[in-house]
Amino acid sequence: MDIQMADMQLCSSILSNLDGCILGKHEEIERLLIAVIAGGHVLLEDVPGTGKTQLVKALAKSIGGQFRRIQCNPDLLPTDITGVSIYHPKQERFIFRPGPIMANILLADEINRATTKTQSALLEAMEEGHVTVDGDSFELPQPFILLATQNPIEFEGTYTLPEAQLDRFMMKLSLGYPSEEDEHRMVTGNDGNHPSERIQRVMEIGDITLIQQQALAVHMDDAVGKYLVSLVRGTREHNQVRLGASPRAAIALSRASKARAFLNQRRYVTPDDVKALAPYVLSHRLLLRTEARMNGLSSEEVVEQVLQSTKVPIRLER
Repeated sequence: MDIQMADMQLCSSILSNLDGCILGKHEEIERLLIAVIAGGHVLLEDVPGTGKTQLVKALAKSIGGQFRRIQCNPDLLPTDITGVSIYHPKQERFIFRPGPIMANILLADEINRATTKTQSALLEAMEEGHVTVDGDSFELPQPFILLATQNPIEFEGTYTLPEAQLDRFMMKLSLGYPSEEDEHRMVTGNDGNHPSERIQRVMEIGDITLIQQQALAVHMDDAVGKYLVSLVRGTREHNQVRLGASPRAAIALSRASKARAFLNQRRYVTPDDVKALAPYVLSHRLLLRTEARMNGLSSEEVVEQVLQSTKVPIRLER
């Protein structure tokens, strides 16, 4: 497989757009683009005001397609997301009125302020690419990518996402506060309009589908595949973990690693691709034992321990 230069230029243009929107967060932005190329959903968790929503809006503007936003709150109902069937008297039948989920890019802002019942309305869409309303199934536009933001669960008025839903997010990312220099640039360069308002589209939504297909065709050597599986199984065997990463997590890590190789203009996956993304693909899927949490152990530290204890393959077939 040849890495098409035109596709790489499109990806570079997206990165340039987003770098100009959220200053000093190139690595975090690159991981977000990797997830999009891999066809995965992303959970952005951070304190308010760090640019999560603006980053998603800038991404949606860059790649085109249908974009919808849901502002989650405790009053939001499942049908407010999926749509509802309404009886039409003249036609004497029910007509489906699609909800905002019928989009290529869906932003679920502050997803953990919605109730667990409403959060669960997204499960079918995230995994199967369709929604069921009153017994009828409706296909979602393709590609369909859910980008959700949430505040830390310690904040007032938030609900913990169910484990089944967390497992459907390919990555969980955090932007964090900007550096002092970048924050100074934000303040002095503020003209009243956010940089995301000036974003220009650099590709059509169909281009993303083609790029996703190319990334999926990137070669993964058998040794790298076994290394990846060893990492995932290592989270299940860790003595401080009650629920380890699922087989879905292994598939997500594989797709993300291929996307990272593609973005770096390689036709093959290296162990470094897997290592670089494992914390962001695996950590949010782990459920630690109560005593581990009481002792201050985090899921990220568990993944790091697994990375340190798992042997890395040396020789690869390319």
